[in-house]
Amino acid sequence: MISFFSILAVGFFLGMRHATDPDHVIAVTTIVSNQRNKARAALIGAFWGVGHTVTIFVVGAGIILFNLVIPVRLGLSMELSVAVMLIVLGLMNVAGFLRSMPAAPVQNGDGEKIIHSHPHSHGDYIHNHPHTHQPEAHPHLPDQTPVAWLDRVFGRIGVYQYLRPFVVGVVHGLAGSAAVALLILTTIRNVHWAIVYLLVFGVGTIAGMMLITISLASAFSLVGKGRQKFSHRLALASGLISLGFGLLVAYQICFVNGLFTTHARWTPQ
Repeated sequence: MISFFSILAVGFFLGMRHATDPDHVIAVTTIVSNQRNKARAALIGAFWGVGHTVTIFVVGAGIILFNLVIPVRLGLSMELSVAVMLIVLGLMNVAGFLRSMPAAPVQNGDGEKIIHSHPHSHGDYIHNHPHTHQPEAHPHLPDQTPVAWLDRVFGRIGVYQYLRPFVVGVVHGLAGSAAVALLILTTIRNVHWAIVYLLVFGVGTIAGMMLITISLASAFSLVGKGRQKFSHRLALASGLISLGFGLLVAYQICFVNGLFTTHARWTPQ
C-alpha cells in the first residue's frame, strides 16, 4: 500500500514538473499574453492540461496494454506537430500586434481627423481598422464582428472559447505520450497501477499548468496595467519567442534527427 501511494505522489509531482517544459510554457504564454483575468487564465491552463491528459492517457494506455510500438518517423512527426503549433501560435500573436498598430489619419481642410485607425471595441470584441466616429460612415455594423458571429453560432456552448488551449494540449500530448508510457513500463510492472499512474500524472500536469497560467496572467496584469502599448509588446515578444523556438525545434526534428533524411533516429523524451 505504501508503494502504491508513493507511485501516486511521484506521478502527481512529475506531472507538475512536466507542465514546466519550455515548449509547454511558451505555447500557453502566447495564449494568455492578453489575458488579465486570473480565473479565466486558470481555466485556460486547465483546458490545456485536460487536452494533454487525454492524449497521454489514450496513447500511453495503448502502449501499456497492447504493447504498441511507435515507428521512428511517426514519433518524429508527432513531435514535429508541436513545432508547427508553436510556429502557428507565434504567427498569430505577431499578426495580432501588426493589426493593432495605428494607421496614419486622413484629415479634412481644417486639420480635423476624419479617417483614422486605433484599437476600438464593439462589445467584447476589440479590433483595429480605419474608421470614423460617425456611425453611418463606419465600415461595418457593431454586430458584424468575428466575436459576434461566434457568439451567435456557439453562444450556447459555454466552453467554446477554451477549445484553443484544449487543442494545443492535445498536440503537446502527442509528443510526450510515448516517453511517459515507456518510463512507466520500465518502473511499474502492474498494468492497473500503470494506468492509474497515467491519470495521476495528468492531474499533476493540469494543476501545474493552472499555476503557470495564473502566474503569467498576474505578471502581465501587474507589468502592463495602464500601459496598453507595453501589453501589446509583451504579446509580440511571446509570439516571436514561440515562432523562433518552433522553428528551432522543427529544424532539430527534420534535419538533425533525420525526419526528412534517410537515416531517421528518435528517442522519446
